[in-house]
Amino acid sequence: MISRREFLQASIAASALYGISGFGNWSKLSAQQALTQDDLLRFDTFGNVSLIHITDIHAHLKPIWFREPEWNIGVGEVTGKPPHVVGKDFIEMFNLTPGSPEAYALTYVDFEALGRTYGRMGGMDRVATVVNAIRADRPDALLLDGGDTWHGSMTSFLTKGQDVVNVMNALGVEAMTSHWEWTLGQDRVRDIVADLPFPFLGQNIFDNEWNEPSEEFEPYTWFERGGVKIAVIGQAFPYMPIANPGWKFPDFSFGIRESRMQEMVDEVRAQGAELVVVLSHNGFDVDRQMASRVSGIDVVLTGHTHDALPEPVIVGETLLIASGSHGKFITRLDLDVRDGRMMGFRHKLIPIFSDVITPDPEMAALIDNERAPFKEQLEEVIGHTDSLLYRRGNFNGTWDDLICEAIMEERDTEIAMSPGVRWGASLLPGDAITREDIHSVTSMTYGECYRTEMTGEFLKVVLEDVADNIFNPDPYFQQGGDMVRIGGLGYRVDVSAPVNQRISDMTLLSTGEAIDPERSYVVGGWASVNPETEGPQIWDVVENHIRKIGRVALEPNTSVQVAGL
Repeated sequence: MISRREFLQASIAASALYGISGFGNWSKLSAQQALTQDDLLRFDTFGNVSLIHITDIHAHLKPIWFREPEWNIGVGEVTGKPPHVVGKDFIEMFNLTPGSPEAYALTYVDFEALGRTYGRMGGMDRVATVVNAIRADRPDALLLDGGDTWHGSMTSFLTKGQDVVNVMNALGVEAMTSHWEWTLGQDRVRDIVADLPFPFLGQNIFDNEWNEPSEEFEPYTWFERGGVKIAVIGQAFPYMPIANPGWKFPDFSFGIRESRMQEMVDEVRAQGAELVVVLSHNGFDVDRQMASRVSGIDVVLTGHTHDALPEPVIVGETLLIASGSHGKFITRLDLDVRDGRMMGFRHKLIPIFSDVITPDPEMAALIDNERAPFKEQLEEVIGHTDSLLYRRGNFNGTWDDLICEAIMEERDTEIAMSPGVRWGASLLPGDAITREDIHSVTSMTYGECYRTEMTGEFLKVVLEDVADNIFNPDPYFQQGGDMVRIGGLGYRVDVSAPVNQRISDMTLLSTGEAIDPERSYVVGGWASVNPETEGPQIWDVVENHIRKIGRVALEPNTSVQVAGL
């Protein structure tokens, strides 16, 4: 008798054979210059339940350029497994056609040329068109938001997230979880949540004083769709006080809380849940490990690491769904749930090509209205770029290089440090750089640009600590974003080495001399998690630098040497 896992694997095979994952016929359509909205939305309705997943919007309401990572290193058991495959290897693994729309959407290969061919992606007015089309086909489709929603743009900073909250409410989100939302401060989170028309979920959000589950936020919520009783369990980002400033949310603690997750799954199953969905902001590898150790989860809608995968990853009997970031993709997942069990699925990662999808007029008007008070500030041109500006990957992107250059010039430092965050839009060579573009890669509630001194020994400690957050073979110890971006300092990193032995050959680039462990160096940086950090806001530092140089032209960065792959 066929097992449920074999049945799900058969669904994957059928997806590849019949194009159910949505990528089978794009290349042919592209060659015919006939890619249309109908093509992007076409879906053979399946089963009795539809889930719509969007995550990591980072408050980007308008279409953007967004280059996928050149580096996404997996270590230990996940080496070479999705999502740790990039570029041409990704194209080959998923049988994509080089130069096609899907290759442009999902990889960095030929990004500039393909970007000029296929255009920008995202835009919440286009997202609304897609959501409305899915609901027209499946009226009770369930729309779930994976978090990192209220943060990441100039307007979200100026409105304390209210512009995005208004847009997501209008979109019809039915549940969400969280991460960067908490950097608005716990009082602001409470204010927003009090008025949300849907639950703000987190089974792992605990009251710090009592070390008990918080009574302010629900661990899970219920839906009945297609005759199926569905439990959606929330999993907020577990490492809040490590990756972000804990003093902004002192009443709460987070953590993975695997045993409690098992308790929640068992609890909803005992209450009759026929489908258990985890709406998570753990990151893909943490979710992969949790799915292997917590039984009874049918679907994990994963977020945080911004991965976009054209097919689900199956762990045991659990589907892992990765839907990208910045409004660039939406996932539609149709499920066949019978006799209290998920027996099959049909999946499509829908790319939001902004030149192909017609904006929803009501959502477009709402977005323009939210932006109107700030329009002049947003659109002011600060300079131009002759370089492709991007961020996203384990190591420096060109936006990071520019930020570090600005810190060193404007704050008169030898070395600059910039956080390894994943959010922020790209720009193509020749583009104007507006104030909004700068905020897209810098906007946060603790953006002070400090100037201090650090010994060479301490600099190595910092680099080793961040490297362990990323390259520890146990996903539960991967507590940060990507590698801290460094200006003025070169180094070698061995991703396969043990803790505190990954970093070597540290060099001060201005002189070529080896970093002296005993010497103090003048260092500038931003996004410190420490309270009372002083300095100008990072976006002002970057703006001042761009105004002075006029046009950005960056040399290739070869300061980081990677070994152990």
